[in-house]
Amino acid sequence: MLFSGLILGVVLGFIFQRGRFCVTGAFRDVWLSGSTRWLTAFFIAIAIQAVLVNAMIAGGLINPGIPTLALGAVVGGSFLFGIGIVLAGGCATGTYYRSGEGLIGSWVALAFYAFTASAMKYGIGADVTASQRNETQDATTIQDTLGISVWVLVVGFALIVASLLVRQARRISAPLATLPAQKAGIAHLLFEKKWTPNVTAILLGLLAALAYPLSQATGRNAGLGITTPSANIVQFFTTGDTSYIDWGVLFVLGLIPGSYIAAKASREFRLRAPDAETTTRAIAGGTLMGVGASIAGGCTIGNALVQTALFSWQGWIALLFTFLGVGAGVRLFVTSRRRPGAAPVEIPSLTVGS
Repeated sequence: MLFSGLILGVVLGFIFQRGRFCVTGAFRDVWLSGSTRWLTAFFIAIAIQAVLVNAMIAGGLINPGIPTLALGAVVGGSFLFGIGIVLAGGCATGTYYRSGEGLIGSWVALAFYAFTASAMKYGIGADVTASQRNETQDATTIQDTLGISVWVLVVGFALIVASLLVRQARRISAPLATLPAQKAGIAHLLFEKKWTPNVTAILLGLLAALAYPLSQATGRNAGLGITTPSANIVQFFTTGDTSYIDWGVLFVLGLIPGSYIAAKASREFRLRAPDAETTTRAIAGGTLMGVGASIAGGCTIGNALVQTALFSWQGWIALLFTFLGVGAGVRLFVTSRRRPGAAPVEIPSLTVGS
């Protein structure tokens, strides 16, 4: 069952690449253009996962761990992570799938992200991380704090997402007569046809829910995660301790080959070397990602996708402050350089929503 993580990683790496799924772009688009197209898609993935995961919990099939809220750590760490993903040109998943496409700048960001996360969890920064994570409040989930059923939150959130979809459909609707003829065939659908954000989000939500029983079957009581598995890969290579190799590690190891397969088959793979400025940004961004995600207890997957579906305080607060961090990063490193006379800004990894 351990290799189910690798298989799921390959599949999700394929989906991330073909769907151009990166939370950085979803958040960035809101700040730059007011577009909520990809943010709505991200909420679809959370809603689908919330329904399925909480149904599995109610049926006694899974029992995921939910962290006690460390408010200062989540706020500060998530904000730093948000700034970092703007500099790096992609969130955790975006950095992995862009690495599989041949973007060498993403290789640099990914290396510093994994190395820094390892240092913050197990090495020189472990005491700092522990001191921040140990400053907890008496809160885990929103439903427990409010004294209500989780299904009130699940149904309420699903209705909000449904209303966003109705609004989106009204805004982009067009007469059927204007639609071009579509090709047919599995190869066209997989490798040629442009995937829509909502289709990508549906697949992500379904597979994120599937991760729970697959992971739990191996003794890992959690869903999808990127930061800790990335840190564990570094720990394995530096210590040789095979105990670090678990379902989560095999999952993240599958993301790059899955992305490579998708990019190669769709003729989008190309080795691209960054210039000096992009490399510097990748180093700084990857470092902030590792520091921020370690202190916050997760990234845009572990917190903003997985913990939100459980309606944990950590998940929703992390999502909010990552979003604000992206806003700060956009203001500092993107819009501030768009003043009259300033050089044009290009962040090549941010392709979602563009």
